[in-house]
Amino acid sequence: MYVNKVLDMHKSIYDLTKEYPEIVEIMRSLGFEKITDPLMISTAGRYMTIPKGASMKKINLDSIIKEFEARGFIIKYGGNDHE
Repeated sequence: MYVNKVLDMHKSIYDLTKEYPEIVEIMRSLGFEKITDPLMISTAGRYMTIPKGASMKKINLDSIIKEFEARGFIIKYGGNDHE
């Protein structure tokens, strides 16, 4: 059975990594090097979202969304679902 993987960009990185552990490696490959540190996820990750992190790291959010979509995620952000 195919299960939709919905990535809600309003959720914290902590919550998203608990729901989808595979996003840690995806995000690392996109330039979020410190995401592999469990301490970072359990502290800063509790209030940090992907859009906030992208802004801080100056990583284009559209490229992040496209990468997650390429890996089978449906992106929920700003009231819109991207498939």
